[in-house]
Amino acid sequence: MAPWIKLVFAALIALSAAPGATAAESYSFGVLSQRSAILTAQYWNPILDHVFRRSGIRLELKIARTAPESNTATAAGEYDFVYSNTIFQPSMAAPGYQVILRPKTEAITGQIVTLEESPVRTLADLAGREVGFPSQAAFVGYAVPMDHLLRKEIPVTPVFGGNQEGIMGQLKAGKVIAAGVNNQVMRAFAAREGVKYRVLWDSAAFHNIPIAVHPRVPEAAARAVREAVAAMESDAEGAKVLEASGALVGQAPPYGFHAATQADYASYVEFYRTTLVKDIK
Repeated sequence: MAPWIKLVFAALIALSAAPGATAAESYSFGVLSQRSAILTAQYWNPILDHVFRRSGIRLELKIARTAPESNTATAAGEYDFVYSNTIFQPSMAAPGYQVILRPKTEAITGQIVTLEESPVRTLADLAGREVGFPSQAAFVGYAVPMDHLLRKEIPVTPVFGGNQEGIMGQLKAGKVIAAGVNNQVMRAFAAREGVKYRVLWDSAAFHNIPIAVHPRVPEAAARAVREAVAAMESDAEGAKVLEASGALVGQAPPYGFHAATQADYASYVEFYRTTLVKDIK
């Protein structure tokens, strides 16, 4: 057999290894900016590679520099699939993203935190001071804690760090006296960076960040991705990928995702309907 024929057969075998695979099935996968681009890629690329090998659907990771930039792209419908909890904002409803998966990890909360040695003891101590937040796009990192401060009539001056770990770095360096954060991202950052902090306030719990799909993606492709991701924890190879990715960011088990729908995130929609925060972007 000629060498070139062997190469063709090898390529066909590789493609057929993933059920339903076609060379044309490639979609973008946007991720809300919380951590550095490098850490985000290290976390997500092995997961997306596993999904391709199991489903034949190639997902290309897209990472914006900041959360606002990520939101701008999401609001414009630039991503085929997206990992974001800002899709429930009224201003971002136009693309019509629909939830297909939610994490199995514990629910997230918004927190207002300060360093352990800080003189700040209560939220009232923050009145008139600068408080750090990831960005105006952050749900539990900005909208939820700022809404609480407004309801308690505690005036603060927001300072933004671009993403979750950006403002956490400013808190660690003493550039802000307190910060609004995602409780899970803060916990992992503190463990990795040796930061000791105190929680001044903790919000109600919300389902963790979902994976959603744009309506233009064919239903068969969306279903294949949903099934491949949902099956990862029960797949020996997939479980290893999830555990390794989780270890990179300090994520505690359980790992993986459940199949989910838009209805699972009704609490987000209700929050945005009633919030006092007017500068969410």
